[in-house]
Amino acid sequence: MTLALYNAKVVTPLEVIEHGCVVVGDDGTLLYAGPSTGAPPLPERVISLEGRTLTPGFIDIHTHGGHGITFGQSDVLLDDLHAYAAWVAATGVTGFLCTLAAPDPTALVDLVQSYAAWLEHETIEGAHPLGLHLEGPYLNPEQKGAFNVAWLRRPLIDEVNDLLDAGRGWVRQMTLAPELPGAHEVAARLREAGVVAALGHSNTDYATASEALRHSFNHVTHAFNAQRGFHHREPGVLGAVLTSDDVTAELIADTIHVHPGAMKVLLRCLGTDRVALITDAMAAAGLGDGTYELVGQEVFVREGTARLSTGTIAGSTATLDLCVRNAVEAVGVSLQEAVKMASFNPARILNLDDREGVLAPGRQANLTVLDSDFNVKMTLVQGRIVYQQ
Repeated sequence: MTLALYNAKVVTPLEVIEHGCVVVGDDGTLLYAGPSTGAPPLPERVISLEGRTLTPGFIDIHTHGGHGITFGQSDVLLDDLHAYAAWVAATGVTGFLCTLAAPDPTALVDLVQSYAAWLEHETIEGAHPLGLHLEGPYLNPEQKGAFNVAWLRRPLIDEVNDLLDAGRGWVRQMTLAPELPGAHEVAARLREAGVVAALGHSNTDYATASEALRHSFNHVTHAFNAQRGFHHREPGVLGAVLTSDDVTAELIADTIHVHPGAMKVLLRCLGTDRVALITDAMAAAGLGDGTYELVGQEVFVREGTARLSTGTIAGSTATLDLCVRNAVEAVGVSLQEAVKMASFNPARILNLDDREGVLAPGRQANLTVLDSDFNVKMTLVQGRIVYQQ
């Protein structure tokens, strides 16, 4: 049934419409998004949003799970996928990548094959899984972050081909360190296959990182984190990111992984058009303190911060609506810019912006409704209300 949402501030996010209206067709796509004065005759089914803000649904391209769930780490993986999709819609997310890791090549190929089959054939209610992100196993042990070093290895093109075959087009992004032998060959193969080649978990120097970002690599995994930092005589990986011309970068805007001042530096160098807000969330997101597991390691969450026993930060407990709020309140960007970094930019990075991330006729009606305090009040996926407070 056709549905109209009116009496809203509509953030497309390419423009802001103060008195806006969105009309959703029977097929779950947008028929209209614009000023209320120019809207077509409204259908019988209408919802007044009472002046709240209507945005494209948020897209999290880097999350390991949440609400007690870690992708790839249980005996009920499909049940976990359904449960996560239902839960994460309450945070304004309408699409996400499942970030996967495994201890050995066979286990990783098997995981990718299983998830690809579910994404292809299973009906998932709630937020939609848009594909897979493989974080590793080609990471530098010197910048392993929370990863178990036994899970890491050098890049092998044959293994990547096996993963791509198993993924059947659902592998959307892979993170690897460019200084490892064979990394550039693997990154070139990924891009040939339409997969985002993301520089991450790297301890290389400025020159090597810059070369990688000019050629084989087109994206950066969680900027600042698990990569060599900036020094005025050796700018490192971070310096290469900040001086890059075209690449996009992820930002964990939980104010734990990255200080708001550092976030401002990234945004001043890259601009809000080239940054995607992510959560890098682990199982504790949406839950309380306690002991959890992530990428083969025991993780301890205290006062919302996840760490290994060594003190190393191990994923986050953030949700994407929190990251949007922090971008506005702690960093000082506009709501329009924050929404763009949580919706349009991630869709564009995945080459899905012809259907996701912007409110325009013909696009999927994936929508998030926020109140003035950035609380999620309603989430729609392909025109269906999947969460309402």
